[in-house]
Amino acid sequence: MSLTLDIVATWRAPRATIRRLLDAGPREDRAIVFVMLACALIFVAQWPRLVRQAHFDDSIPLQALLGSALFVWLFLMPLFFYGLAAFSHLFARMVGGTGSWFGARLALFWALLCTAPLGLLHGLVAGFLGAGAALNLVGVLVWVAFLAIWLLSLAEAEGLGRT
Repeated sequence: MSLTLDIVATWRAPRATIRRLLDAGPREDRAIVFVMLACALIFVAQWPRLVRQAHFDDSIPLQALLGSALFVWLFLMPLFFYGLAAFSHLFARMVGGTGSWFGARLALFWALLCTAPLGLLHGLVAGFLGAGAALNLVGVLVWVAFLAIWLLSLAEAEGLGRT
C-alpha cells in the first residue's frame, strides 16, 4: 500500500496496519524515513505559530525562531524519539512483551507520522486563532490520537493483548 493509504488504514485499524508493516521485515531505512518525515511535518506545523509570535513580539526575529525550530525538530527530536522508543521497549518487556527493538521504534515512529496531519491542524489553529479553547481542544485531540495509535501499535509490536 502507499504511505497515505497506510495512514488512513491506521486510523481505522492501527494494530492490523502495524502488523502489516512489521511483516515486511526489519527495515531500518523505512523507520528513519517515518521519523524524519514526521519531524519535518511537525516542523512545518510550527510555522504559523512562529509567524504569529514574531509579529506580536519582535524581540526575536522570525528567522531565528524558524532556525531554532528547524534544529530542534530535524536534529534533536529524532534522537529523542529513538530514546523514547528504546524506553518503551524496555517497559513493554517488563510487562511481558516479546517484541523487538525495531518493533518498538516502528510503533512510535508510525504513530508520529500518522498524527502529523493533526499536528498541522494544531499549527494552523495556533497561528490563526492563538491561545484559547480551540487550540486546547485540538491539542488534546492530537495527544489522544497519538497515544491511542502508539499504544495500540506498541501492544501489537510487542505481542501484548493478543487473544
